[in-house]
Amino acid sequence: MTAQPEHSGVSQFSPPMRTLAELREALSTWGFPGDRQEFERELDAIELDDLTAVREIAQAYRHRVLMRYDSGAMAALARPADDVEAELRRKLAEAAR
Repeated sequence: MTAQPEHSGVSQFSPPMRTLAELREALSTWGFPGDRQEFERELDAIELDDLTAVREIAQAYRHRVLMRYDSGAMAALARPADDVEAELRRKLAEAAR
């Protein structure tokens, strides 16, 4: 899991996610389907003494819960691939000028 970009339409909703237990609960209740299981797999794959890796994983999954309630992020996720591809081609053509 990689760090996710910031989104401007973040809602005021934010479940408690200060501890791993709270994050687990938030993922189970408000996360995307499969997030909780993938979170556990990623934590199982690292050494818990590697606090940087634990922090990075926790931040990425916390962001996924927050993103679920961001109307702008959800709209971006719902865009058809053809639409995104057309926008990228247009931007690349403009940059080449």
